Amino acid sequence: MSDPTSIAQQFTQFYYQQFDSDRNGLASLYRDTSMMTWESSQIQGAPAIVEKLVGLPFAKVEHKVVTIDAQPSSPTTASLIVLVTGQLLVDDGQNPLQFTQVFHLMPEGGSYFVFNDVFRL
Repeated sequence: MSDPTSIAQQFTQFYYQQFDSDRNGLASLYRDTSMMTWESSQIQGAPAIVEKLVGLPFAKVEHKVVTIDAQPSSPTTASLIVLVTGQLLVDDGQNPLQFTQVFHLMPEGGSYFVFNDVFRL
């Protein structure tokens, strides 16, 4: 496996840029087997996850990543656990919200998809 930290940094940069510009574009990162927990609410499958993200009650969002930690999650598969902490600015607000997000990334065709995603404010 390549350097987990480097993979995690590339993934999170892409993920949050896509989230902040067009949340519909995140569909390619999830599969039907993917699961998200958003503030205690569990969502299964790419269509339902993207529907949740697109339906969030803000028009404009900006993620500011503060920390990224990554570890291999299996001795037999090149999967990763990624922990992200940061700040979230919504609708040009001046008071950032603190967030934590965990991704379980699974390899697929030379890239990765999100198998698990846990988000907390």
